[in-house]
Amino acid sequence: MQIRTSRSSTLRFLTGIWLSALIAIVMSGCAAPRPPAGPMTLDQAIVQATDSVLEPSLAARFAKRSVVLDPTLDAATGQQTAATQKLDAGIAARIASQFPQVELLPFQAANLSRAQYLMTGTLARAGSGFELNLSLVDLKAGTVSAQSSATVRAETVDMSPLAYYRDSPILLKDKVTDGYVRTASTPVGQRADAPYLERIAAATTINDANLLYNSARYREALGQYRSALASPSGDQIRVLTGIYLTTVKLGQTAEAEEAFGRLVAYGIASKQLGMKFLFSPGTTDFWPDPKVNSAYTMWLRQIARQAASAKVCMDIVGHSSKTGTEDVNDSLSLRRAAYIKQRLTSDSSVLGSRTKPIGVGSRETIVGSGTDDVVDTLDRRVEFRIVECAR
Repeated sequence: MQIRTSRSSTLRFLTGIWLSALIAIVMSGCAAPRPPAGPMTLDQAIVQATDSVLEPSLAARFAKRSVVLDPTLDAATGQQTAATQKLDAGIAARIASQFPQVELLPFQAANLSRAQYLMTGTLARAGSGFELNLSLVDLKAGTVSAQSSATVRAETVDMSPLAYYRDSPILLKDKVTDGYVRTASTPVGQRADAPYLERIAAATTINDANLLYNSARYREALGQYRSALASPSGDQIRVLTGIYLTTVKLGQTAEAEEAFGRLVAYGIASKQLGMKFLFSPGTTDFWPDPKVNSAYTMWLRQIARQAASAKVCMDIVGHSSKTGTEDVNDSLSLRRAAYIKQRLTSDSSVLGSRTKPIGVGSRETIVGSGTDDVVDTLDRRVEFRIVECAR
């Protein structure tokens, strides 16, 4: 009896080991590879973040779910870049290969009523690298159902802006873009940003227009921007910028100046307007290439005209990239701001007492790469901040 009991126990023990091993083998065939410790490549981070945010519960594993992806953004600038474009493509590829229960729908207005979820995503500078954030929003409830993050190695991220953002004369961030960025990192169970969700339908038209602009189909893009502007929530900085850029590309000079005036008025009403004036290194001279500086006279004329009409006071804030010492950058950014003040007052003398030049050097960089190229153009901007007028 003792021998039988021993054999029976041994058999149960070996059977348990065999079953455990079999389960482990089966599970290893379906599980995603274990993510590496520490910062990852962008490709690895896309896999980890997508798998995490879409991981279904057992109850929902076999239920079909529809998702629309609002194209991802650089969190600091609000721009679409080569890296965010790669992020969009990587999310779509991962869903297609690993999540057959998820139907990824194009980001179009008609699909917003069909889909259960909206996905948003950002890449944000974090220390020496980037943080990738994804969120899944329940469109009916307006709350975040899932959120995931991953740390990305900087050398695997190309933040060169796409054509629309590269060509834009201003910093393209407003409450809608800020709301998108906040939503991508909102904890599970909390509400997504209301101003962003309220304008999501217009965002689909803007996205279509941007795709056309990036493909150099300017006339079609202009039609889409105008359609967006005519919609109830279309009065947005991205729309006004798109109308300005496309009319420039189409050689419609008068229309372009009118569009730029509306863009400036929008910035003044929002109490902040960041302009991408490019200067030659170490000087207060504009970059000499006419392709770059040819519009600057018109820009300054419209800024002066709109500011004088609105009867506002402004701090003219000069910024610089991280290249150079702090003292040099402070002095240079102040001299550039003073130069812009001088140009504005030559167009409208009333701005002489309503404007004040300030230099902040590189202490308020947005990109912070120090590359002094198209990537960190926004770090070399001149900003107009609306302030209270002195009595």
